[in-house]
Amino acid sequence: MFREWGFLISEMVVLILLAALLGLFVGWLIWGRRKVVLDTSEADRLRRELDACKAKHADKDARIAALEADVSSAQVQSAETVQAEEVQPTDAIDYDGDGVIEGENEGVKPATLDAARGGVADDLKQIKGIGPKMEKMCNALGFFHFDQIAAWTPDEEAWVNANLEGFKGRVSRDEWIAQAKLLAAGGETEFSKRVEGGNVY
Repeated sequence: MFREWGFLISEMVVLILLAALLGLFVGWLIWGRRKVVLDTSEADRLRRELDACKAKHADKDARIAALEADVSSAQVQSAETVQAEEVQPTDAIDYDGDGVIEGENEGVKPATLDAARGGVADDLKQIKGIGPKMEKMCNALGFFHFDQIAAWTPDEEAWVNANLEGFKGRVSRDEWIAQAKLLAAGGETEFSKRVEGGNVY
């Protein structure tokens, strides 16, 4: 009797499985061939927003690149301006009045000496504007005597003005030539008297 029940149960299981398979097949026939229509409107809207954002960022990146290029160009121009100013300092002066700032080549170099005549130099410190340091500088340039300075032409005065390192323009400002003419002729100035008396240096 139990064998008959076992046979019936196994048949029922087989029939249930066949019915399930048949149901799946029929369901596939009915529903599997239908086209599923998805609503993509939200995805399309988001994609459009994303594209718009990308376009804005592309414009921003292009603007940033243009501004960076402008900044670099401005920095290069500033550096070139600074270099030009270094080449020709703002305190450069046209000492000879020819309309060209020539630096140390202003005017014409005066006649110079390798050493003082007779081994004895004049006391150039008697000229107001020439101290001990300036006297050494004048001697180094080849000027040892009052008559040398007294004989300078305007172009020679311009050269000396341009070549006194750290004291440019001093010849004209302190009127060296006029003082030197007086001293070369054996005269004196109030300043030279004070120097001779030891009241200055």
